[in-house]
Amino acid sequence: MLINNIDHQKLPYREMEKLRQFRRDMLKAIPLVIISAPPFANYLVFVLMYLFPRQLLIRHFWTPQQLVEFQGVYHAQRAHHHPELLSGLEKAAAGIKDVRLKTRLLELCSKVHSGAQPVVSDVHAVRTLFSGPPLGMRRMSTEQMSHLCPLLFLTSRLPAFWIGQRLNSHALELMKLDHAIVRLGLHQLNDMELKEACYVRGLNVQWLSPAQCLQWLSQWLQFSTHLK
Repeated sequence: MLINNIDHQKLPYREMEKLRQFRRDMLKAIPLVIISAPPFANYLVFVLMYLFPRQLLIRHFWTPQQLVEFQGVYHAQRAHHHPELLSGLEKAAAGIKDVRLKTRLLELCSKVHSGAQPVVSDVHAVRTLFSGPPLGMRRMSTEQMSHLCPLLFLTSRLPAFWIGQRLNSHALELMKLDHAIVRLGLHQLNDMELKEACYVRGLNVQWLSPAQCLQWLSQWLQFSTHLK
């Protein structure tokens, strides 16, 4: 995709993030556009937007209080799928022939179950398991993908092949954003940008300080920027 003959992958981080959010906002606005098409239906649209601001309004129209509240709701929906994802990893471990990798994966799952925060080296140690069977994106079962979708704010109500394509596309988009942050410099992000970046990547930022967000995002980038 080109914007004014500039590859969007080479855009500065802030411009790339705006483009990502713009795409999401446009997708969210489509139902309202369809509903408002018939004559006088725009009155119904205003009522619906008032009653269901989280579902129908793009975040530009949310108040700061609504932003905090709605992000809490969305994160709770993501967290609902965490146990199933961990259970899926543990089940998949049974089919791993490499004893060392199998042990590392089970130890990682156990650490997350206990509420401990894994370090970068823990995740690096098992990263090769996710490039092929049984945990590679193209090898996942439909059930595994359906639990992974909410973590990237994607619907799982699509055919399996389409879900896989969208998961892969969004994962690549996050990687490009990560590289853009590194090019910009992590310390160039303001407090709001730090929290938003952490939230998009799966962290509940409601009770975290900017310093804690900075530390977490720094560890995330240490891992993600070394992936291929």
